[in-house]
Amino acid sequence: MDIDRVNQDIKAFEILIEDKICGEFTGELFTGVDLGTAYIVLSVVDKNGKAIAGAKKRASVVKDGVVVDYIGAIKIVRELKRELEEIIGIKLLKAATAIPPGVSEGSVKAIVNVVEACEFEVVNVVDEPTAAAKVLCVKDGAVVDVGGGTTGISVIESGNVTFTADEATGGHHMNLVLAGRYNLNYEEAEILKHTKDREWDVFPVIAPVVEKMASIVNRFIYGKEVSTIYIVGGAATFVEFEKVFTQKTGLMVIKPYNPMLVTPLGIALSCLSEVK
Repeated sequence: MDIDRVNQDIKAFEILIEDKICGEFTGELFTGVDLGTAYIVLSVVDKNGKAIAGAKKRASVVKDGVVVDYIGAIKIVRELKRELEEIIGIKLLKAATAIPPGVSEGSVKAIVNVVEACEFEVVNVVDEPTAAAKVLCVKDGAVVDVGGGTTGISVIESGNVTFTADEATGGHHMNLVLAGRYNLNYEEAEILKHTKDREWDVFPVIAPVVEKMASIVNRFIYGKEVSTIYIVGGAATFVEFEKVFTQKTGLMVIKPYNPMLVTPLGIALSCLSEVK
């Protein structure tokens, strides 16, 4: 993996989202729809896999890969799609979406239904860590996606996904710990978690949750030939996050720039393998 190139790509995608602008593009466009526990993110790439636009919004319509607010999910995806179509100037037609590994067939269908209800043709459904691996260009190793509700993993050998799994421990559980420690309600805990100048106070409190995530990964990779772990996901943004994983797993741990945006971008890229 060329970490410098990956970080440059993610930074460029981040700027597109923050500035609400469209990059130059070639040919057909493809959208990734990431229905996360804490955010819904839409990403758009062209036929060459170049990110050209993106949009995101806080949401609580999905829990552990299950759509708990179907109407709310559709409303937000439609809103973000409309915003992107105005920025780009053309209608977005084809999309991919993603699921945590191991969710039920019914949950997969519900997620696909949300995307199709927003006038997308769904051309692919991938598990989240495998989508992230497309951005990272991982040939061998374990990609761990630490989201709002779950910790998911894909083990990759010689460029092929050989194992996927998922367990319900994520940013949501960090919020619960912070709420208990500081006597806050859930939303106040969420705000505190994302307050950068409080990170050095916050991280020691939620470190046991990160240690549990690392233990989950250790269990999943036991007996497998994994030497490097690639960390992505919105719950992994803490500076010390990968240090805990290194201590608990004894493996090399790599975390790219803004790990929250890796999976959404990978979801859009997963369209390309289905339409070429």
